[in-house]
Amino acid sequence: MAVQPYLVFDGNCGEALSFYENVFGAEAKRMTFGEAPPHPEYPLPEEAKNRIMHASLEAEGTTLMFSDTLPGMPYQQGSAITLAVVSSNADKLRSCFEELSEGGEVTMALQETFWSKVYGQVRDRFGIEWQISHQE
Repeated sequence: MAVQPYLVFDGNCGEALSFYENVFGAEAKRMTFGEAPPHPEYPLPEEAKNRIMHASLEAEGTTLMFSDTLPGMPYQQGSAITLAVVSSNADKLRSCFEELSEGGEVTMALQETFWSKVYGQVRDRFGIEWQISHQE
């Protein structure tokens, strides 16, 4: 299991990725919102299609993860960081999610997504944002 920093941007994630690729001499893996499978109940606004949905960059032994917000979502520059718990042990992930949820707020219930068998988001009772993600 790993805990990885997840940096969130407001439409300029691609620019940030290019900067960090240069800084660390590494190439990021990236996916835009427009490349994701469409969801009929949540149509994607045209201005969101080129924003980064998820990216990762290996930097000096640490995996940094990145994303843009969707247009219009609340955002405060420099403070949008979450911690991602990544593991192949789905039971351990469920347990972590339940414990982090105690006294906190579930912002996305644990569920299967097209990228993860177990994924959810929670703000713990101390205000720290967590992403729980299954990885094979």
